[in-house]
Amino acid sequence: MSLDESQTIRPADTTTPTHPGTPAPNASRADAPGPNPSRPDAPGPNPSRPDAPGPNPSRPDAPGPNPSRPDAPGADAPGPSPDAPVSGADAQDPGNGAADPEAPSGSGRRSGGWAAVRPLVLRMHFYAGLLIAPLLFIAAGTGLLYALSWQAESIVYSDELTVARVGDGAVPLSTQVRAAQGAAPTGKVIGVWPAPEAADTTRVIMEKPGLAEGETLTVFVDPYTADVRGQLTTAGDALPLRAWLSEFHSSLQLGEFGRNYSELAASWLWVVALGGLALWIGRRRSRRALLVLPDREATGRRKTLSWHGVVGLWAVAGLVALSATGLTWSRYAGENIGQLQDRLGGATPAVSATLGESAESAGAGEHAGHHMPGGAETPPPRPTADIGIDKAVEAARAAGVGDHVRVTLPAEGKGYVVKEQDKQVPVHLDAVAVDPADGKVMDELRFADYPVLAQLTRFGIDLHMGQTFGLANQLALAALAVALMFLVFWGYRMWWLRRPTKDRALSFGRPQPRGAWRKAPVTLLLPLAAVTAVVGWFVPMLGISLIAFLAIDVLLGFVAGRRAAAAGV
Repeated sequence: MSLDESQTIRPADTTTPTHPGTPAPNASRADAPGPNPSRPDAPGPNPSRPDAPGPNPSRPDAPGPNPSRPDAPGADAPGPSPDAPVSGADAQDPGNGAADPEAPSGSGRRSGGWAAVRPLVLRMHFYAGLLIAPLLFIAAGTGLLYALSWQAESIVYSDELTVARVGDGAVPLSTQVRAAQGAAPTGKVIGVWPAPEAADTTRVIMEKPGLAEGETLTVFVDPYTADVRGQLTTAGDALPLRAWLSEFHSSLQLGEFGRNYSELAASWLWVVALGGLALWIGRRRSRRALLVLPDREATGRRKTLSWHGVVGLWAVAGLVALSATGLTWSRYAGENIGQLQDRLGGATPAVSATLGESAESAGAGEHAGHHMPGGAETPPPRPTADIGIDKAVEAARAAGVGDHVRVTLPAEGKGYVVKEQDKQVPVHLDAVAVDPADGKVMDELRFADYPVLAQLTRFGIDLHMGQTFGLANQLALAALAVALMFLVFWGYRMWWLRRPTKDRALSFGRPQPRGAWRKAPVTLLLPLAAVTAVVGWFVPMLGISLIAFLAIDVLLGFVAGRRAAAAGV
C-alpha cells in the first residue's frame, strides 16, 4: 500500500518537431526564439531581467512555481507523472542520486488500457494508504496480539486447562458435571466439553446471573478424579485473555461503535493490497528478479520502495484473504454477505434437535400437540425420561461422531446435540441430535453434506482465527500482521522522503494530480464506475468512505482553484 507510487519522474520531451519551413533551434543565432543569455531582451526566463515572464525568485508575484508563494499555481502540484518512462537527468532519484531502472512501463502518449487506469489507481492507492493506513496498522497490531494469544492462553491458564496427572481411566461425565455443579451451585449447566486430549480437563459450561451477553461460566474438571481445577468467565471457547484480545481486535473495546474501525480497515485492505500489486507488477525493471526480491543495491527512497513492493507482493494473497474473511462477520458488509450466501444456497445448515412425535408423546396426554381454539398449539412437554449425558455421548459415538465433541444439554422440547469441534485439517465437524427418552439418533449432519459456500466460509473463518493448521496457522497470521505493519511504515516513509527539501516549512510528498479520470476512455471509465458503485453498495463502509474522500478531494480542488484565481493566474 505504497504512499509513494507517484514519485517516478516524467521526462521532458527531447524530440525536435520537424515541419516544412520551421527552423530548428540554433544556439548560434542570437535572434532565434527561446532563452539566450546573449540577448537580454529575448523572450523566456532571464535572470538579468526581473520583469521577464517565467519563474523568478526575485518576483514573488510572477506566475509559475515559487517556493515563497505556497498559494501559487504549481505549489501543490504532485511530483512528475508516474506513467512515463524515466530517462536522462529526470531519472535521478532524490533519495539515491542514480538513475532509476525500475520506472513504470509504458509511454505517456498511450491513453488506453493500463496506461489510462494507472493514474487513477495511483491516486486511490495514495489516498487510501494515507488515510486508512493508521486503521490498518492498528488492526495488524491487535491481530498480532490475537494470533499469539492461543499460545499465551495455554501458558497463563495451564492450571485450569491441564490435569495434575494423567490417570488410567476417566470417571463418567455425569460425575464430572455434578462436581462442577457443586463448585458453582448458582450456575445452570447448558453444555459439556469432554477432555479432547489425555492431559486436558473437561469443561462444564454454565449460565450464571450477572454475566454479560455472550459470556458463560466455565468450570474445569479433572476427568480422572472429578476434582475442580478452576472456573473462568469465557466467551465461546475463548478464555479471558483471548476473549479480551478478540474484542480489542474487532472493536478496540468500544462496543458496537468500535466495530466500525475494523470493518473500515477490512473494507479497504483488499483494495489497497490489489492496487499496490498492480502498480508493482506494472513497473519496468532492469532484472526480473527485482519483482520478487528486494534490490540490495538501492539506497534511499528506492530501497524503501523495493522492500515495500516485494513484501507486499509476497503478502498480498494473505492480506486479501484476511480482508475477505474479516468482512464475513462484520456489521454491515457481513449482513450483505450472509444474505447473498443464503440466496445462493450456501447457508450453513444446523442439525435439528426438536423432539418428534414419539418423544413428545412420552408421558404426555392424548391432547399433547393438539391445536387449541384460536389457532394456538399446546407446546410439547419436557420429556419425563432422560438417558443421561453418558449414554447420549455413547449414541453419538456409535453414529460416528466422536472426535473432540461438545455436548449441548436438552432444553424445552429439544434433545441432546453432540457436535464435533476438531477444526484442524482434516476437519471433524459432524453433528447428531439424540432423543433423551430412548437414546435414538433423531437427526445427523455431516460436514461433507455442507454446501460448498458454507464449507468455504467455515474454512475461511477458522483460518482467520488461527485454528485450521494450529501453530503453523497462528505463526502465519503473526507474519502477515508484521508484514502489514512494515508496509504501512514504509509507505509513510516514502511519503516523507518525497517531500520538497528546499522548503523550510513542513511539507510532504504530493499525490498523483487531479483529473486523471478525464484521460481515460469512456469505454473503460463507465464499466469501472459501475463496478465501483456496486462494490461500494455491497461493502457500505468502503462506499461511504470513498464518497467522503471524493468530496474532500473536490473541496480541495475548489479551494486551489480559488487561490489560483485570486493570484491572477
